[in-house]
Amino acid sequence: MRDKSNTLFYILGTFFVANALLAEFIGVKIFSLEKLLGIQPINLSFFGESNLSFNLTAGVLLWPVVFIMTDIINEYFGRKGVRFMSFTAATLIAYAFLMVYFAIGLTPADFWIERNTTTGIVNMDLAFNTIFGQGLWIILGSLVAFLIGQLVDVYVFHFLRSFTGSSKIWIRATGSTFISQFIDSFVVLLIAFYFGAGWDLSLVLAIGIVNYIYKFAVAIFLTPLLYVLHFLIDLYLGKELSHKLIEESAKESRA
Repeated sequence: MRDKSNTLFYILGTFFVANALLAEFIGVKIFSLEKLLGIQPINLSFFGESNLSFNLTAGVLLWPVVFIMTDIINEYFGRKGVRFMSFTAATLIAYAFLMVYFAIGLTPADFWIERNTTTGIVNMDLAFNTIFGQGLWIILGSLVAFLIGQLVDVYVFHFLRSFTGSSKIWIRATGSTFISQFIDSFVVLLIAFYFGAGWDLSLVLAIGIVNYIYKFAVAIFLTPLLYVLHFLIDLYLGKELSHKLIEESAKESRA
């Protein structure tokens, strides 16, 4: 029975870490949500900043998945499980960026630098450095926001669990995600752009609200996925082991 629980923790954890890593690296691309959906820019206004649209980093496509994985790990393996995976992911993200900066510093081969494409000659070395060479403040902001968001998610999840018991997973999962992603949305922007790039606080807060509106909507949209995952996990573990893990997780949260 324990083999199944260990396998489950391994699968959830590796998927959690992989998505966190991917979100960091694809986050360098900014896309227009309105253009993706084929609609006109919404042009919101907050804190005196106007013409704000849903121009988002590609990383926002994966962060909601990371937070869902957080809630599922929290449900079955408690605070210790989430903390272990969160610090593991943060360590591996830091290691990955260190290796990327090492790769950026390598002297490129002459034949690789320029490449002919249908749109003209591309400097491959410059493109590589531009795409992967995110600023130190962005990396720092992202890592700090990730860890704070994860730890807040854990405590809010178990706080809500003290009221809901083992039922109504959508309340504790969605509620904890709402709060943790709210914090995550602003911490990364404050560190990376307010302190790091000198942006006006009003602009940082306005962009943070736009980002959070998107995350809020996606969290609601993905709520049914929690029940699908819960069903599949219960099916894999069996009712007895599933109930035991959930009860152990709840007992740990009360300790």
